[in-house]
Amino acid sequence: MSEEHKQADTVTDDLIPKPPSKLAPRGITNFTVYRQHDETGVSGDGVVIEGVVMATGQCVVHWLYPPPRGGIAIFDSVSDFVKVHIEPHPANQTIITYQDGTKEVFGDKKEENIEEVSTG
Repeated sequence: MSEEHKQADTVTDDLIPKPPSKLAPRGITNFTVYRQHDETGVSGDGVVIEGVVMATGQCVVHWLYPPPRGGIAIFDSVSDFVKVHIEPHPANQTIITYQDGTKEVFGDKKEENIEEVSTG
């Protein structure tokens, strides 16, 4: 059998529908949660949480406070975590940074360098 024919057979086999895997999707993305401020005064500022997002979208967070172990919580998604622990505290000016460098910034925006326009 020629090499071209073998390659065509392989491609054809890849196209045959297969039953779904019995396993959940794999893959984990790491992130950190950095608070510029801590309006409640409980966990402080700086990096206060490390977490992971599973391939299924579920989110596991590890609070770094209280020492020495912190606490762990599981959410159905990152957006659920954000709704509960980030959005209610806009004054914290929180930044979530993912392992690929992507950042999500939450909180109050300081109104700097805004020029007033007068209508006269």
